[in-house]
Amino acid sequence: MNRLAGTTSPYLLQHADNPVDWWPWGPDAFEEAKRRDVPVLLSVGYSACHWCHVMAHESFEDAALAEYLDAHFVAVKVDREERPDIDAVYMEAVQAATGQGGWPMTVFLTPDAEPFYFGTYFPPGPRHGMPGFRQVLEGVRAAWSDRREEVGEVARRIVRDLSERALAVDTTRPPAPEDLHGALLALTRDFDAVRGGFGGAPKFPPSMTLEFLLRHHVRTGSEAALEMAAATCEAMARGGIYDQLGGGFARYAVDASWTVPHFEKVAV
Repeated sequence: MNRLAGTTSPYLLQHADNPVDWWPWGPDAFEEAKRRDVPVLLSVGYSACHWCHVMAHESFEDAALAEYLDAHFVAVKVDREERPDIDAVYMEAVQAATGQGGWPMTVFLTPDAEPFYFGTYFPPGPRHGMPGFRQVLEGVRAAWSDRREEVGEVARRIVRDLSERALAVDTTRPPAPEDLHGALLALTRDFDAVRGGFGGAPKFPPSMTLEFLLRHHVRTGSEAALEMAAATCEAMARGGIYDQLGGGFARYAVDASWTVPHFEKVAV
């Protein structure tokens, strides 16, 4: 049993018997990374995630790989459903750097929690143009040992870019009309006018966004808000994300056109 045995998250407990010496997210893990002068491997997933289980079986249950991982990294496991705040920060970095995202999310961090290398699922060996997870670990270790200044500069640039993307939110007052209008403009820029939804693959049913758009339409009569909401709902309902026989929606579509679902139904 590793340190995850003392947690309450079902996802973390699924990894409590891994040979990997997992740490839960917290200051102790990063202090350990500083003490040993090694990078942090952050692995984020959730209990119903198919590819999370695949990577766990292929890599995290491999004793030899776990030995290498423990020797050169501090491994931190996070349940995205328990800590959506952590997931959101690093998923934004993954998507900005690679143009896509998903789970398991695999991020390498400095001991100051600054990300510098990203990915999602890695197979145990090279496959379909993807590097094997052991290769990734060896490459990151070599970069950390031989090109530390370069790694630090990459991490600082990523943190700077993310901070520039962040919005200053005044939580002491309700959103003003100009704030809501600004949110509508931001959604308009991100809206996929051809296929519905927002951004690219993978596409998740944007429930909170749709609620905002419908409320904004009721408040202001904005036709743009209603059109974006209606187009997205229709694209989801006509696409592969919707179970045409049994009803209900899959968790998300793995492509930008809502055609190929991730086969995990979450709503009926």
